[in-house]
Amino acid sequence: MKLIIMIWLLAVLPIQWEPDFNNAKKIAKEKSELILLNFSGSDWCGPCIVLRKNYLESQAFTDMAKENLVMVNADFPRKKVNISTPEQVKRNEGLAEIYNKEGSFPLTLLLDSDGKVLKIWQGKPESTPEQWTAEIKAICDSKK
Repeated sequence: MKLIIMIWLLAVLPIQWEPDFNNAKKIAKEKSELILLNFSGSDWCGPCIVLRKNYLESQAFTDMAKENLVMVNADFPRKKVNISTPEQVKRNEGLAEIYNKEGSFPLTLLLDSDGKVLKIWQGKPESTPEQWTAEIKAICDSKK
């Protein structure tokens, strides 16, 4: 019974976001996965909210991501209540200095385990969530 409950919980839990990019690279290397890095303004950026709700939280995407991706979200909220720890803010700012110098939101990058950029999506994808997920999955499959 415990096994059934654990399997069910894993199936319904949302994706886990890795807060530390260096740890994400380590995990990606160990599991032979790619990294999806998302820059967002979770409490002020309309397209970021749509991307998260309709794409990143879609069932098709979460199912694919659990098997192929290490997820990192560099969030830049504006409301004080939503601002993370000073350490996380510093990590996110460091990622922006490397991968998002223009300050684009949303900006989503697919990276290899060394942090090399494989694909960039600026703004909300123009394709459907299913098409976008399939595109990411095809890139993941080509790198295995």
